[in-house]
Amino acid sequence: MSFQDWYPLALSRDIAAGTSAGTRVLGEEFVVWRDSKGAVHAWEDRCPHRGMKMSFGFVRGDHIACLYHGWQYDTAGQCRHIPAHPDLEVPKTIRIPRFSTVEAGGIIWGCFNSEDSATPPAPDLPAGVTPLRSIFADCPAPLMVAQIAKTTFGETTPEVTAKTDRIVDITLGDIKLIAGVQAIADGESALHLVALGDVDASKLKPLSFWAEQLRRDAEAAARTSATAEIAA
Repeated sequence: MSFQDWYPLALSRDIAAGTSAGTRVLGEEFVVWRDSKGAVHAWEDRCPHRGMKMSFGFVRGDHIACLYHGWQYDTAGQCRHIPAHPDLEVPKTIRIPRFSTVEAGGIIWGCFNSEDSATPPAPDLPAGVTPLRSIFADCPAPLMVAQIAKTTFGETTPEVTAKTDRIVDITLGDIKLIAGVQAIADGESALHLVALGDVDASKLKPLSFWAEQLRRDAEAAARTSATAEIAA
């Protein structure tokens, strides 16, 4: 598995210290977790023992444990403790593939390049942002991005600039947003939305409603497109 460059995985705010969450990129499953010191990690979402999802497990300090049999792994992905065999010196071969992570623009990014390739520069995004929300839709990522300019914010038509296929700038009047575009699978996608600067709390709710409408519009567009393909 080798995905080039950085992929958005979640809003930094949504992965608190001592928690984990499962996610997918291009159909591949990953666990994103944050240890008690605040460092974020992205691994293959599978315990080597019986294949249980690590995102179902629990974080204790700088270890994450599998829910099934409690096998514990350190931040290097190495298994350090097997409860059924507490005195066992765990073989070095029992480890979980882990990947580079970075936090930029209020978003957690993962790089899934092969181990023998260099890690590319982190996304160049501003630090001063206000997290808005993540939206998940049953539609392809390109369709989701195309729909942004069609979903008005009140009477304002969004101005959209795609910096890359995973970073989109959105202007809604005097509000500027950044969207991290996550291609979850062929027909599933997510946008991780942050606003530049300190946004007044009174504006966050309308922005959240706009994001939800965007999700609905994108899914409706996907259904219309699917129906047209069938009819053709």
